[in-house]
Amino acid sequence: MGLALAVASAQAKAQEQQLQTIRIGTVNSIATVNNYTAIEKGWFKQYGINVEIENLDTSANVVALLATNRLQMIEGGISAAYFNALEQKMPITIASDRISTPLNHKLLVRKDLEGKVTRIADLKGKMVASNGTASVTTYELARLLESDGGTIKDIDVKILAFPLQGAAFKNKAIDATLIIQPWGTSLVEDNSAFLLADPDNHVKVRPLTIAVTMINTDWAKQHQKLISDFFIAYMRSVRDYCIALHGGDNRKEMVDRVTRNGPLKDVAFIEKYPWPARNMNGEVNMASLLDMQDFFYEQGFIKAKFAEQQLVTRQYTDNAMKVLGPVPQVNPASKIEGCR
Repeated sequence: MGLALAVASAQAKAQEQQLQTIRIGTVNSIATVNNYTAIEKGWFKQYGINVEIENLDTSANVVALLATNRLQMIEGGISAAYFNALEQKMPITIASDRISTPLNHKLLVRKDLEGKVTRIADLKGKMVASNGTASVTTYELARLLESDGGTIKDIDVKILAFPLQGAAFKNKAIDATLIIQPWGTSLVEDNSAFLLADPDNHVKVRPLTIAVTMINTDWAKQHQKLISDFFIAYMRSVRDYCIALHGGDNRKEMVDRVTRNGPLKDVAFIEKYPWPARNMNGEVNMASLLDMQDFFYEQGFIKAKFAEQQLVTRQYTDNAMKVLGPVPQVNPASKIEGCR
């Protein structure tokens, strides 16, 4: 028995040594569960892949880590940093969608301003938080302000990570924020803020792709089979996520996985607030991406603009779709717009 255990242990160690590691930087949210699904179900391991996850505050400030191959992939919001990296000929590109309409982002205003701020235009002159310089939340803020006759220059933008914004509301360091879940729901429920507007109802380009998976293209060229296999396993987990989002039989399993690996530990809370949607094929809405590029260019955040084929590659998700076959049907009773 002792010999059998020793042999089994040696075989397991040998198998681990054969795995190829991919390091992924991710802005931790419910959407991160896709990686953990493929890890826990052994789908990455099936292809000889070991995934290491590093949590980030925002993808906007870590593009250099991707370009220098400290990370092979980044999951997070689209920002001016991406377009500037391309202009500097850094070896990166977008390989798949991560979050798209409905976003369930919220424009929140400090609770003591309720009755004084009644429309988006009332934010003029106010201090409004964004999680990163020239980030996707800055773009959303701009489009929200434009929907009520204003511009991004009407407000003072304060760069502040999402987890720090609750304290900033309490200290009156900010007047408003464009925030993601779960922090948006938490701030409303503890009476720190009230809901003023939902970008899903105001940003005209839909579906709005706001978060993506970016890859190091030099590394990808040297590891074509590895990255192709990664996306087969990854897109399989995306299907699982979308089925759960629409109330499928695997929802409890997915919620449990979120509590084990993500920032949220309250099952009731996870069940109550809307999950971020995504495209089940990994497809990025180019109209949305190009509109962001136009905004960043107009604001002087970027110096050059790029054609579609320079901004996104579909080869890895397209290959995954061929291997996996047609996307499964989600719960037909679900009224949720995205993740189909």
